[in-house]
Amino acid sequence: MNRSLYFNLCEERLSILCTRVEIRGKLNILDFHLHSEDFYVGFLNLLFGYTLKNINASAQNIAGIDLVDVAGKLVLQVSATATKAKIESALGKDLSAYKGHKFKFMSISKDAKHLRSGTYANPHGLIFLPAQDVYDVSSVLNEILHLDTARQQKIYDFLKRELKADTEKPLTETNLASIINIISEEDLSAVASSGSVDAYNLDDKIELNKLEVAAEIIEDYKIYHPRIEQVYGVFDVAGKSKSKSVLDSLRQTYLRLSMMFCGDELFFKIVEAVVERVQSSVNYVVMPLDELERNVNILVVDAFIRCKVFKEPKGAKNVAT
Repeated sequence: MNRSLYFNLCEERLSILCTRVEIRGKLNILDFHLHSEDFYVGFLNLLFGYTLKNINASAQNIAGIDLVDVAGKLVLQVSATATKAKIESALGKDLSAYKGHKFKFMSISKDAKHLRSGTYANPHGLIFLPAQDVYDVSSVLNEILHLDTARQQKIYDFLKRELKADTEKPLTETNLASIINIISEEDLSAVASSGSVDAYNLDDKIELNKLEVAAEIIEDYKIYHPRIEQVYGVFDVAGKSKSKSVLDSLRQTYLRLSMMFCGDELFFKIVEAVVERVQSSVNYVVMPLDELERNVNILVVDAFIRCKVFKEPKGAKNVAT
C-alpha cells in the first residue's frame, strides 16, 4: 500500500464524516456534531502534535471554545458553520483568561477557504492568523498528503478505528496472499544467477504494450519465472488449481484496470491493486512494505511472461498456465 493509497483511504473516511455532519445537521440531528468534538481532539493531536482536550463536558466550559491545549497555549473551536460571523462570535466571548493563546477554527463540514483571507475583530488579543489558523477537511487532507508513508498509515489506522464505515468488508482469506507468503520464504538470491526464460521474445510484448519504465522491472524480475513455476507446483499440492485461481485473479485485475489505464501506468496500477488485495487478506503474513512490493512485482512479471496480463504479440506461444 503506497502513499497515495493511504491518502485516498484517509480522504474517504473524513469525507464520510463531513457528509454525515452536513446532512444530519439539516435534519437537526446533532449526534455527529457532538462526536466530532471528541474525534477532532484525537485527530488534531495526532496530525499536529497538539495536546488538546475537550472542555465542553467540564465545569470550565467557556462559550465559543471547544478544545484547549494548556501546555501549547492553544484554544480551538469546532463548528459545522463556516462564516465570518461564527468566528467573530467565538472571539467575542469572554476569553480574557486565554489572552496570549493561539486561536484556531476547525470547519467540520463546509469549505472554509474564503475565511482564510478575512480580517476579524479580536477583542481579547488572541493570536489568530486566519491564513494558517482556519482549518477545514480539505486543508487537513493537504497536510496528510505531504506526510511520509509511516505517518499516513498511523493517521489512517486512527481514522479506521474512529470512523468505521457501515459497509466495511470483513477480511477474507485469498490464495493470492498465500502465494505471496510462500514467495517471502524463498531464498531468491539463490535463483537470481541461474534463472532463465525460454519463451517468446519479451521485447516484442513490451514494445506492443508501450512499456518503458516497467520494462526495467520486467528485466529485473523475469529471472524468477522458473522458480515461480516450481512454487506454483508446490502450492497446487495443497489444492487443485490453486495456482490457476491466483493467475485468474491477476488477469481479472488487469482487465478491469485496462479499461482506465494503459502502458506503464497500467503496470503500476496492477501492482498497487495486488498489494492492497494482499494486505486486506486475513491470511497475509505481515512483512516490510518494500519486500511485499518486490514479491508482487515478481508475481506480476511472471503473469506477464505467461500472457495473463497485457496483450501478447501475434504468434506468441503462451507459457504454462
